[in-house]
Amino acid sequence: MENLKNKTAVITGGNSGIGYATAKQLKEQGANVIITGRRKEAIEKAALELGVTAITADQSNISDIEKLATQVKADFGSVDILFINAGIAGLGTIEQTTEELYDNIMNVNLKGAFFTLSKFIPILKDGASVVFLSSNTASMPGPGSSVYSASKTALNSFMRSAALELAPRKIRVNSVSPGPTQTEVMNKVGLDETTVKGIMDVVVEKVPLKQMGRAEDVAKMVSYLSSDAGVFMTGADVIMDGGMSLG
Repeated sequence: MENLKNKTAVITGGNSGIGYATAKQLKEQGANVIITGRRKEAIEKAALELGVTAITADQSNISDIEKLATQVKADFGSVDILFINAGIAGLGTIEQTTEELYDNIMNVNLKGAFFTLSKFIPILKDGASVVFLSSNTASMPGPGSSVYSASKTALNSFMRSAALELAPRKIRVNSVSPGPTQTEVMNKVGLDETTVKGIMDVVVEKVPLKQMGRAEDVAKMVSYLSSDAGVFMTGADVIMDGGMSLG
């Protein structure tokens, strides 16, 4: 199935998890894929494994984003698919949240995502697809996740504005909101397998379908939204959480 043949796709935060799975999926469908990330070694290693292009760029840094757009324009001309995926999580009650934690989350998840779209608009092809990685916490806030949830709620809000602004050029803008997804983040925090399994069991209890999401499932949805199948979808937030937000 090469239904994205010769399309140029840019994925921010592409060296692991959902970004990595999406790069793999789009590449398999024939797209030319560029992944970005702030850690040069990690992003180059991932690109080598995937057979895609790596460009080092930190989504929280506006001048990095500008350089990224300039380089993509120079090397590829224009972009058909933009997946704004880079994001960070952080937990803390409102009382405990430091200014640093607040700024870190907002700078990547909201400001960085906003300006990534902003700087890429001039090089998006008419009819292009933009997808933001949001989260089901945007519609179901929990204690300790105020800043993270707010960053994703705000992201969905400007996704809808962008859908209206870019509609005259037939550029579609959507977001995908996964629930708990099996990615390497938990292992990276240095938790052992038993602890990770314990956390997953607790989480799975809250999911009506009684399973965790998979990065591959999210990748397929991004691919769907960016293909001819999703040609009439814009301004939509697709919740993929096994029914969790229904509770």
